[in-house]
Amino acid sequence: MADILDPRRGDAEDDVSSTAAHSLLAIAGTMFSEISLPKLALAWTSLVGLPAVLVGLAPLVVTGWLNTVSGKIVAMAGFGSLAVLALLVALTWFVAPPLFRLAERSFWSLNALAVQPLYALWREGLRHLADRWVGAGHARRRALLRQRAALGAGLIVCIVSLGLAALVWPATRWMGEAADLATPLRLIVPALANAFVAGSLYLAAAALFWGLADGTMAPAVDHASFVPVTGAAKRWRVAHLSDLHIVGERYGFRLESGRAGAQGNGRLDMVLQRLAAIHAADPLDLVLVTGDVTDAGRSSEWAEFRDAVARFPALGARMLILPGNHDLNIVDRANPARLELPASPARLWRRLRTLSAIAAVQGGRVRVPDGEGVLDRTLDAMLAPHREAMAAFADRGDWSAGRELNALWQEAFPMILPPESADGLGIAVLNSNADTHFSFTNALGMMPLDQAHRLAEAVRRYPQARWIIALHHHVVEYPAPAKAFSERIGTALINGSWFVRELQRLGRRCVVMHGHRHVDWIGSCGEVAIVSAPSPVMAPEDQDTWFHIHTLAAEPGGGLSLATPHRVVVPAPLPVDRIGASQDSPASPAVR
Repeated sequence: MADILDPRRGDAEDDVSSTAAHSLLAIAGTMFSEISLPKLALAWTSLVGLPAVLVGLAPLVVTGWLNTVSGKIVAMAGFGSLAVLALLVALTWFVAPPLFRLAERSFWSLNALAVQPLYALWREGLRHLADRWVGAGHARRRALLRQRAALGAGLIVCIVSLGLAALVWPATRWMGEAADLATPLRLIVPALANAFVAGSLYLAAAALFWGLADGTMAPAVDHASFVPVTGAAKRWRVAHLSDLHIVGERYGFRLESGRAGAQGNGRLDMVLQRLAAIHAADPLDLVLVTGDVTDAGRSSEWAEFRDAVARFPALGARMLILPGNHDLNIVDRANPARLELPASPARLWRRLRTLSAIAAVQGGRVRVPDGEGVLDRTLDAMLAPHREAMAAFADRGDWSAGRELNALWQEAFPMILPPESADGLGIAVLNSNADTHFSFTNALGMMPLDQAHRLAEAVRRYPQARWIIALHHHVVEYPAPAKAFSERIGTALINGSWFVRELQRLGRRCVVMHGHRHVDWIGSCGEVAIVSAPSPVMAPEDQDTWFHIHTLAAEPGGGLSLATPHRVVVPAPLPVDRIGASQDSPASPAVR
């Protein structure tokens, strides 16, 4: 008797978080009907409210404390005034810096959570309207309108921010009093007003600067032409994979594609088998996987990845992986309304699983720079003193080790595979994922300033080297108009334009490789070449997928050229009722 419901084909529950089956608006509607309001309030207070209070309190506490101490100095002026002054200087030395650092961290936290996203929302919104107005053609006109949209966004955000600051200004108070130290609760309202005004003024100035910088930056364009690779040119063959979305079940369905995508990991096996055959015929120099290795960062998914790589040791020895938003930021793959409190151990568990997998693949090869860019330690050496703490946290979720291990995660990036010669090819592995606690905002990216600084210092040590800059998120919007506004803002690298401007210092010496959007595109922004990878697994089971092997050639002047990429097609797997056969003996992918 035939099954009424074939469980291997799934059902509507497998599509609950799928953007292939539902629009983001529909998912958002479901999300708001299921969201936990108390948890939302607590998360908002800890992520936004508390940093805002700390920023606003800083001037009140400092001035109130100074007023109190100055009064005591006046009272003691006749006795030991020099000693009191020395005591004041000593207290200021020890008390002020920690308070300043706390206020500074809170300010940059607010900047990442609220300030830069507001500008990015306006910029991409105006650009999306411009794209719709121009239509599919007229690439030059679209690029010009995008530049003007960035300038307009900066001006609009600046004016609105100044207006809001003026409205809230009467509620601010910047000088503290001695009585405030005895009744600190009365400072909450002025502290929030102070933080709002400080953030608004910063946003007004920053948005104007960002808009001007984005509006005058060279637009992204399609790659003009590929160069032939001569026998004399030094070259590197790079297989670029991304967004594998490995699941932990044989009949598992992926988060985004739901039932509309190939299930299980059969296509991954086909990709690796084909790569192994290509490598045996013409050796690869690098297999680069630019994030979303797993579908939801679960232990079972990382286990599937480790087992798959172990079957192809020659590929594993040349592989570099980096984290994507699905590896780190999926709170609950079946419920986008799920919130995660900042103190929850779940996010750190996902980070430790990712870091452990990265170390297993490349820990002995990549190096982690210190603040000055010195590359004297491998990832394995950096992690060695913390292995027991990592294992203990994974086993028990001990919150006392959380601060140490979260700091370790931040310190681990960028990872640098140094060039083998002074003018060789180095690879920088970055983490571009924003810290989010909400499944619905999991796809946002942010390039931390300290990570970019360490990258710049490390690259500076190899002035003649070429570089692959590898990250998960797309750094610029593609020249072609996006299908939906949610694609532009819901998956954005918030400060991507700034990061591209930073990379312009390398010019033709670097190629940026990323994934995230599952878009097959090769182009440039100014002199920086950009390569976006499609997903070789995320497609309906009756459709082919593909990936590329890129050849990077050394230019005489120190730059990098792109040769015509080798497109490797992965054919659609067998029907689901024969999936056992397809996973046991997958068909050989075609090459086009």
